[in-house]
Amino acid sequence: MSDHDLPAVYRAYIECLNRQDWASLGQFVHHDVIHNGRRVGLDGYREMLERDYREIPDLQFNIRLLTCEESMIASRLDFHCTPKGRFLDLPVNGRKVTFSENVFYAFRDHKIGEVWSVVDKAAIEAQLTGRA
Repeated sequence: MSDHDLPAVYRAYIECLNRQDWASLGQFVHHDVIHNGRRVGLDGYREMLERDYREIPDLQFNIRLLTCEESMIASRLDFHCTPKGRFLDLPVNGRKVTFSENVFYAFRDHKIGEVWSVVDKAAIEAQLTGRA
């Protein structure tokens, strides 16, 4: 797969997440995927996403920035959502919050093989304390 194809594949992956089309997730995610240094596999990755949607029913992934080089994607995702209870160990409890996530993806066998993700927790904290 050329780096020219990766952005289209990544956008299709994000659409898959936003549709919660878990049956199609394996088209984009390697069966042996690693997330933040932990081997979770496709089943664990799916469970993580399903849990996110249970805890944040209005979750939608919005691509703000996207860059690609060889077999790597770097993306900044924006979120405007309403977590039901605690989120990132913060008492969000049904409040609407806006934050970003910086994510790097390494592709292997034309699928996402490794993911490094950092959520802007400070942005959420600022909103909850009225400093935003």
